[in-house]
Amino acid sequence: MTRKGRRLAMIGAVAVVLGIAASLVLFAMRDSIVFFYGPTELAQKNIAPGTRLRIGGLVETGSVVKSADQNVSFAVSDGNQTVKVAYRGQLPDLFREGQGVVAEGVLIAPGQFKADSVLAKHDENYMPKEVADTLKKQGHWQEGQKSETKK
Repeated sequence: MTRKGRRLAMIGAVAVVLGIAASLVLFAMRDSIVFFYGPTELAQKNIAPGTRLRIGGLVETGSVVKSADQNVSFAVSDGNQTVKVAYRGQLPDLFREGQGVVAEGVLIAPGQFKADSVLAKHDENYMPKEVADTLKKQGHWQEGQKSETKK
């Protein structure tokens, strides 16, 4: 084989290896690329307990229970399904019932979630885009509401 032929064979082999590596990475990430779930999507997908993800929706009215040592439990709903969330820590100042929220953490069991962090809306016109999109899909979005993202 000539020098030019060996060089082309080496370039071709590297391209094939890189293609296979990229395919394996994308295949492995296919389920974790979608990082956000609404309560209905969470119930439909039958996600295994112990999976790390984010959920979002509206905090159900009357569901917030605060106890000692900054333990808080509340329910997040999209109007169809509800997920009970347990959180330990200080909640954002604007966290309240009936408002949009995104919680990040681990699914404990179907319908039960342990949050590491809780994000609430930060002004009167903001709702996380993922929450607004989920509420629109479920038909619970009111046309007068706004959804803006801050960058």
